[in-house]
Amino acid sequence: MISFTETILDWYAANGRDLPWRHTRNPYAIWLSEIILQQTRIAQGQAYWERFMAAFPDVQALAAASEDEVLRLWQGLGYYSRARNLHAAARQIAELGHFPDTLEGIRGLKGVGDYTAAAIGSIAFGLPAAVVDGNVYRVLARHFGIATPVGSTAAKKEFTDLAARLLPADRPGDFNQGMMDFGAVQCTPAAPACLLCPLAGSCAALATGQVDRLPVKAKGAAVQTRRFDYVYLRFQGKTAIHRRGAGDIWEGLYEPLVNDQRPGLTLLQAGVKHQLTHRTLICDFYLWEPQQEPVLPEGYRWIEETELDRYAKPRLFELLLEKLP
Repeated sequence: MISFTETILDWYAANGRDLPWRHTRNPYAIWLSEIILQQTRIAQGQAYWERFMAAFPDVQALAAASEDEVLRLWQGLGYYSRARNLHAAARQIAELGHFPDTLEGIRGLKGVGDYTAAAIGSIAFGLPAAVVDGNVYRVLARHFGIATPVGSTAAKKEFTDLAARLLPADRPGDFNQGMMDFGAVQCTPAAPACLLCPLAGSCAALATGQVDRLPVKAKGAAVQTRRFDYVYLRFQGKTAIHRRGAGDIWEGLYEPLVNDQRPGLTLLQAGVKHQLTHRTLICDFYLWEPQQEPVLPEGYRWIEETELDRYAKPRLFELLLEKLP
């Protein structure tokens, strides 16, 4: 009988997704794809990867860029700490003089955890390291009938150990990518293609009618609601912005006046909802066009309205700009 590992490798050879970073062993290109695809769908992330590769064709170019340049190119992807970590890691690599080629070295890069290190190491360098992400959890939980709640410490150890035992020493990168694609294309969260699955004959979840119950999810964090106002100040073709500091969402991005209750504001839209992973933002949008130049709050500065595109902004600021007359 063909083993689980052989089945995944055969399926990947026939059905693996054709992605540009899979046509290279360049660790920089592979690392960049892995960072972009954290919390991002491939359909959206591929265009960003292509733009980054065009703007920064190697790690030295990325390391030499300013943080503003990196954040501006990242704009729209969200989770901006990824961009700042990417930039910091590029400078680590440039200082080292080469891309690290051991799991320990790769894991030492800013923003790189066990999963990303295993993906880069196995694909770029053939290191025997198994990846365990949401897709892998789902495939293994269903096929082997594992009910340990995903997200627990016990689950991480159990699934990582199992994935490591299944990993072929001669083709770790192909197996890891095959597992990711199999979970994304075949063994999907909803309505998996069980009737056409090459593992149907040995799948414990299918045999016991538990496909829709596995994997078992641990309870997630509660979603918090946060309310504030955005005020777009317009005076003689200029507007005011400030850069958000550390310790809150959108660190390093630029935004307009916040919660600024001045007289003469024009309401553009009330109750604009913007969803983040663990936060729901409710924002009112205002326009302020004073007759005399106002004193700006500390940390704000004037820029020409025509220069706004040069600054990396959160999506909520872009939504405000779309409402301006």
